[in-house]
Amino acid sequence: MEQLQGMKAPQFSLPNENGEIVSLTDFEGKKYVVLYFYPKDLTPGCTTQACDFRDSHEDFSDLNAVILGVSPDSEESHRKFIEKKGLPFSLLIDENKEVAERYGVWKMKKMFGKEYMGIERSTFLIDPTGTVVKEWRKVKVNGHIEEVLNTLRQLTNS
Repeated sequence: MEQLQGMKAPQFSLPNENGEIVSLTDFEGKKYVVLYFYPKDLTPGCTTQACDFRDSHEDFSDLNAVILGVSPDSEESHRKFIEKKGLPFSLLIDENKEVAERYGVWKMKKMFGKEYMGIERSTFLIDPTGTVVKEWRKVKVNGHIEEVLNTLRQLTNS
């Protein structure tokens, strides 16, 4: 998949942990969207990443940004994750991986010599016009949230 940076973000409408439909267009003209794709609820790396976003949630809000996590997990799984970790943002359900495919993050992965299809941890920063202003692919969790925040600070201060 080619880079999305500088292009219109692929549109989506997905159910969240409460079964409510969340669309990218809900935020157009209003907010930045930090759209992050992660492999699985309540796994170590995904939990660290979600908790890092949680711990910086106020900073993102102050910068007029909304955080949305996306994985193929179920509504019930997302609810448990949110409750267990006190996540102050919605997790969206992409069970058929359509949105992950549109963003080019549904990839062949390798672990312990086995190949399988899965989500490549990725984050997309989408501005209020619906344009992808920055993308991070193959995200390493440590330090990632700071990077996203710094990019957002630069954009909102320019």
